[in-house]
Amino acid sequence: MDHFLYRDGALWVEDVPLAEIAAQVGTPFYVYSTATLVRHYRLFDEALAWGPHLVCYAMKAASNQAILKTLAAEGAGMDVVSGGEYARARAAGVPGDRIVFSGVGKTRDEMRQALSGGVRQVNLESEPEMRALSQVAQAMGLEVPVTVRVNPDVDARTHAKIATGKSENKFGIPIARAREVYAEVAALPGLRVVGIDVHIGSQLTQLDPFEAAYAKVAELTGALRADGHQITRLDLGGGLGIPYTRSNETPPLPGDYGALVQRTVGHLGCEIEIEPGRLIVGNAGLLVARVIYVKEGEDRRFLILDAAMNDLIRPAMYDAHHEIVPVSDPAPGAELAPFDIVGPVCESGDTFARGRLMPPLAADDLVAFRSAGAYGAVMASEYNTRALVPEVLVKGDQFSVIRARPSFDDIINRDTIPEWL
Repeated sequence: MDHFLYRDGALWVEDVPLAEIAAQVGTPFYVYSTATLVRHYRLFDEALAWGPHLVCYAMKAASNQAILKTLAAEGAGMDVVSGGEYARARAAGVPGDRIVFSGVGKTRDEMRQALSGGVRQVNLESEPEMRALSQVAQAMGLEVPVTVRVNPDVDARTHAKIATGKSENKFGIPIARAREVYAEVAALPGLRVVGIDVHIGSQLTQLDPFEAAYAKVAELTGALRADGHQITRLDLGGGLGIPYTRSNETPPLPGDYGALVQRTVGHLGCEIEIEPGRLIVGNAGLLVARVIYVKEGEDRRFLILDAAMNDLIRPAMYDAHHEIVPVSDPAPGAELAPFDIVGPVCESGDTFARGRLMPPLAADDLVAFRSAGAYGAVMASEYNTRALVPEVLVKGDQFSVIRARPSFDDIINRDTIPEWL
């Protein structure tokens, strides 16, 4: 469920018409619904209410401080994968003891940053990283809680670029080597083992891969406890998918996922941590764009928008599907026709959809990309010196620009000309 609905022939977000935001902010822009963000977080929180848990929002999905503060106010922790994300989380008021630091390539500077500011735990991904963190912690006179991310060699049955739990992926250590790796971690000064970490991928639309991975984690928990390790937390990652189309995608609900977690690892007496991102913010956001031209090609028609691949890279990068709908509800019985929907960037890859059936549209009409809240604004760029797309947050009948569109002077003045030029 989301809070983007047609009313009186126009698309609204909560109690604000999108056309009103477009008139004040200009297009393209991202817009998020507070009610949807909160509802989706609470679904996960309720799904794990059977035991101690922490829902750590995966910031890489959308990291604007306004989104972070909204979720933190609900009790969310944060999952960060860089020093920059850690700094954003702290700037948004999230305490260090609610921040989990993940990522395959943490630098020593990032380790020092997290240890100085406080961190709930560091999820380690390799032996060299373990040794580096030990040295950093020792030098700072600290002991840091850690887990080791294990790679269970489970096929998540998702897009190859967002699968993370197979043996050929770069993430974690092979689960078959976990006992020897944990033995090394336990012997390293400055580190304190608190649990196990696993994450098998993103946009999973079936529960079977989770079940296979968590069964392996349960078995490993018993083995590590037998070896003398205090396993009190299980970080089970994120990855639950969302419906990008309204017809044939029916990913599992958070309640079903929570029941699976209880069935597979609930008997172990561990605190459960999960790291959802996409499902919390994906359907809470739209990208709104304006039609520049309707162009007649040799054998097709094009809708040329003022949004481009630099604003929403997912279709170009992943062949991702986003529903694209008119902001003004088409008249009943309006005839649909196929269009290639494209942006103005000088790349043929700047194509959002091919042969998409759309109602009649004309220059200056507004369209909205559904399910664009996750991996939209955070992956945007200024390619072709196009201004970074702004973000807007709506709550009830109020809206606020939470990231402004920079001017061309802002962009150009970041360049520094060498003195010899």
